[in-house]
Order: sequence, then C-alpha cells, then structure tokens
Amino acid sequence: MKRTISLQSLLALCLTLTLTNGCAAQGGSFFGQSPSAQNVSTTANPQDGVAHPALLDPSKATEQAPENFKVKVETTKGDFVISIAREASPNGVDRFYNLVKIGYFKDIAIFRAVNGFMFQFGIHGDPAVSDKWAEANINDDANVGVSNVPGTICFAKTGAPNSRSTQMFINLGNNSFLDDQGFTPFGKVTEGLEVVGKINTEYGENKGDVQGEFKQKGNQYILKKFPNIDLIKSVTIVE
Repeated sequence: MKRTISLQSLLALCLTLTLTNGCAAQGGSFFGQSPSAQNVSTTANPQDGVAHPALLDPSKATEQAPENFKVKVETTKGDFVISIAREASPNGVDRFYNLVKIGYFKDIAIFRAVNGFMFQFGIHGDPAVSDKWAEANINDDANVGVSNVPGTICFAKTGAPNSRSTQMFINLGNNSFLDDQGFTPFGKVTEGLEVVGKINTEYGENKGDVQGEFKQKGNQYILKKFPNIDLIKSVTIVE
C-alpha cells in the first residue's frame, strides 16, 4: 500500500501520505539534548556481514525500546543525531528501535524529498526484505502534544488506521497540520541540522508509481531512476 503525501494531497488535507533546519518549541520537552555522536554503540546491531533473522521475519523484532535514546544517522551528505522519546509515540518508537537493532537501515534510499516539506525513506533496498515488512503494520499512537515541526521525525501512513510500517519522514517545514491526522512525531534532530538541510530535493514528488516499482526492484531501480538521490547509509544507537 502506498505511503506518501503529495503536495496536492497536503493542500486538500487528504489522508493519503507522502510525506529546514531547527526545531520549534512544541513538544521540545520530550527530547533531551544530544550527546556527542563520537561514541557509537554497535552492540545492539548485527555483526558485520551477518543478516539478522528479523529482516525476513518481522515477528522476531518486538523488543520494547528504552524511554529515551539517541541514534546517529549516517547519510551520503553527512551525519546527524536524533533524540528519541518513547512517550511521544510508544508503538512508533518500539518499531524504530527494532529496525535499528536488526540493521534494517543499510543503504536506504531517500526516495522522496520535497524542499520545505519533508524527506521520506524506509523502503528496503532488497525486495525480499521489503516484501516481508510491507504489511507488518503497527497500531496508531495518540497525539500527546508533539507537533510536526522542522527537524522532527515521524512515520508515514496511509488514510487507513494502523497503517504504519517502515516508512518515515523528517519534516523540513512546519507541517503542524498533520498533527490531527494521525502523524505522531517520535524524535527530533538535535545535532547536524545543517546536514538535514543538504539532503537532495531535486526530484521532488516522484510522479507515478515509484514506490511500487521500488518495492519490487529494489535499489537497482531507484538508483538508476534517480542517480543523485541521497541514502541513509546506517543508523546506530549512540551511547
């Protein structure tokens, strides 16, 4: 099922989702200050070269996340740190935490990026993995007062309830109109906002069935179609 927010959909306040710099004060109390990103723990991640069994079986990725933690996101434009608060979106944070632990975020394409709006990622580059996670949905979370302001991260979803899976986006603009549509941010960028602002947005909305083709053909397809897109190279937990 397609998870995107087009600009037309936004203006019409439609429910189908596709979904720079600095974070507004709303919900700021949920996210603490970021530590230095120099010390990164890899103990929670699979050993190099060893695929975690949960990549092909989402039922094996069900740990509860810590109440607060940070992750370092390495991209083709540089690195940034996100502070995560489970209280802001418990089901979403548990899913994100498990994806990080199993090593899901390896060469993940930022396949949709709209200047002043958001950039979206989460479709796996291996179609076999993408297929297993396509309908591994989680329940919605209630909005507890964290707004979709610049620098916050949130799961993508369709208009249907409980439709979040692996796709997510980082807000590049003030998208607070999403707050009452079921989009519950669960973290914010607290270090490296200048990197977030460098993510390539030249391809914009990605017209046509890009998501469907991407899921079926993987990174080979998306990197050929959009040769200049940026990638999430890895996400690791910061000590």
